[in-house]
Amino acid sequence: MSPRKIRAGQADIDTPLVRSLVAAQFPRWAALPLEPVDSSGLANAIYRLGTDLSVRLPLRPSITDEVQREQEKLATLAPFLPVAIPSVEAIGSPTDAFPGKWSVHRWLAGTHPSPEALVDPRGLATDLAAFVDAFRRIDLTDRPPAYPGERRTRAPMVSMDSSTRTAIGELDGLIDTRAALASWEESLAAPYDGREVWVHSDLTPSNLLVSAEGRLTAVLDFETCGVGDPACDLFPVWNLLPANLRDEFCAALDVDDATWLRGRGRALSQALIVLADHKDTNPAISNYARRVIREVLAAPR
Repeated sequence: MSPRKIRAGQADIDTPLVRSLVAAQFPRWAALPLEPVDSSGLANAIYRLGTDLSVRLPLRPSITDEVQREQEKLATLAPFLPVAIPSVEAIGSPTDAFPGKWSVHRWLAGTHPSPEALVDPRGLATDLAAFVDAFRRIDLTDRPPAYPGERRTRAPMVSMDSSTRTAIGELDGLIDTRAALASWEESLAAPYDGREVWVHSDLTPSNLLVSAEGRLTAVLDFETCGVGDPACDLFPVWNLLPANLRDEFCAALDVDDATWLRGRGRALSQALIVLADHKDTNPAISNYARRVIREVLAAPR
């Protein structure tokens, strides 16, 4: 199984390639079983290596030090957080066959939660709130921005406005574009006092792992984490938690009305853009985006 080609410049990645890379650069792991992990992710191809490791190869290879920075960031953040997060065990070098850096991670146990089949919704909501709260309390000298492309102003969501409106226009006939635009404009107008905290910024179900009992065991993909608007970590309100637990989740994090609106807008914007970009190429992530849009538009305004 190879990753479906969804973007220009996406690398050709398959099991023989990954096996050859591991064997050449990390011969101590060459004899371990290797199998692709079925994923609708947009950034990496993932392969399980033995029982304890995984291999991650960027779909768009790069020779920058991004993987090295990820390794350092994860090691720094791990002691502050209440659940497991990835750890980079080794970094692979570019080759003629794969012209970018890649990495070997420690395998984390668990399954991705499904909004339709949560075993312990209240327990998961409690765990997610505890994770977000712990993240907000991190105090480190290095404070990279969660979204480097956003201007650090009292209205950071303004930088998202053009792409969000474009996506709404491209989805005419697929969603209620009038309701989507009204919801977006209401969120865009929500005030922001400029307070910045550490945020994960992409708490989607595909970046969470839960136990058989339904409790949070690990959080994945810290590529865009950093300091930013606290609203960045309210995604679970619309992409995972049942409506009757949303108030509890927000109360545990002391979310005010303006932050709630900004969080709703961020979730809507992400879902609109994902659906517009991948409605014809990635059914799994498109269905996820449609669900988020429905939940946001059904929420009281």
